[in-house]
Amino acid sequence: MIACISYFVLVRKQNLSLATPLFERGAPGGFERTHCKIPLTPPLQRGSRWEGRAVKYYPLFLDITDRRCIVVGGGDVAERKVERLLDSGASVVVVGKTLTPGLETMKKEGRINHIDADYDQAFINNAFLVIGATDRDDVNAAISRDGRDKGILVNIVDDPDKCDFVLPSLLKQGDLLIAISTGGKSPALAKKLREEMEQLFGTEYRTLLEVMGQLREKLVVKGRSSEENRRLFESVVHSEILKHIKDKSWEKVKKIIYDITGENIKVGD
Repeated sequence: MIACISYFVLVRKQNLSLATPLFERGAPGGFERTHCKIPLTPPLQRGSRWEGRAVKYYPLFLDITDRRCIVVGGGDVAERKVERLLDSGASVVVVGKTLTPGLETMKKEGRINHIDADYDQAFINNAFLVIGATDRDDVNAAISRDGRDKGILVNIVDDPDKCDFVLPSLLKQGDLLIAISTGGKSPALAKKLREEMEQLFGTEYRTLLEVMGQLREKLVVKGRSSEENRRLFESVVHSEILKHIKDKSWEKVKKIIYDITGENIKVGD
């Protein structure tokens, strides 16, 4: 199996053209990823074009594994942005003269690269995305302008008008990832909703997803039709399995799986 680490963003809908293909043929029998530039049309008019206008965001998951992602700023907010990028497998560069103790630790551990300097547009060359997390409006505006001119996805913290994407509030249970966004209008409300959903989606969902992953591996190689597999998967998730997982009744969990699919799985061992 190929593990895909995802980074959830909501991207501003716009007229885009791809300057380079997302994939091109590499070694025989395979493809290798290339840098995907997204030039903006026209590049210098976007700030005024969307200023104060309602924006429709397009939700998607981005695979940013080993992608060069820049965070400008070294404070607490920047640290939180860096942590999420690292969790998603990005290659992170932090630009700023001062770092929080947490960022300093990441630097010493070799988890991030650090440019000890004030922001310069040259620092974001060849980046996949850039996040501006400074406390200076003029610097954040420059980051937004430069990123858009270079065809780089831009997020400026707490300034949706200067963003190509916003970062939702996340609820995570293992591979289950639920994203909540208010379109940048109220991060406080997004946080409240996430906290409420944390009470609904506990660790039992992490286990259920692990079980379903095992089951999927076993069933898809059996040659059944997609419709048959869909019916079996839905029968499992609509059964009492979640209740038994929550109660840690592992034998009952295994029995449900076997009765519905004829497959044996490992759980609770």
